[in-house]
Amino acid sequence: MGKSQRDKGCRGERLWRDMCRAAGFSQVERGGQLYQTGKEIADCVGLPDVHQEVKFQERLNLRAAMEQSERDCREGEFPIVAHKTSRKEWLVTMRGVDWLKMFRGYRDSLEPLF
Repeated sequence: MGKSQRDKGCRGERLWRDMCRAAGFSQVERGGQLYQTGKEIADCVGLPDVHQEVKFQERLNLRAAMEQSERDCREGEFPIVAHKTSRKEWLVTMRGVDWLKMFRGYRDSLEPLF
């Protein structure tokens, strides 16, 4: 990977971090390329129980990115891929089973309307 590609990746991580912070998650920061217990730290850290793989690419192999996030996540975390292309909004990809768990928790936290 060339320097310009690494720089673009770092820029994407900063953009994702800034978006998370703007949404009230002030503890999110770039993880860097450090290693802990033999696994790579997520591109961004600070969202509890979430392994954040960040991609800022025009052409993304989403399945490979998700497999990387699954491979690098620690036990108890659920993997996501936050991804964007130039001049487009962020998208987040996650496993369906994790989305259903998250949505169930959200739905159960709502008060009934009647």
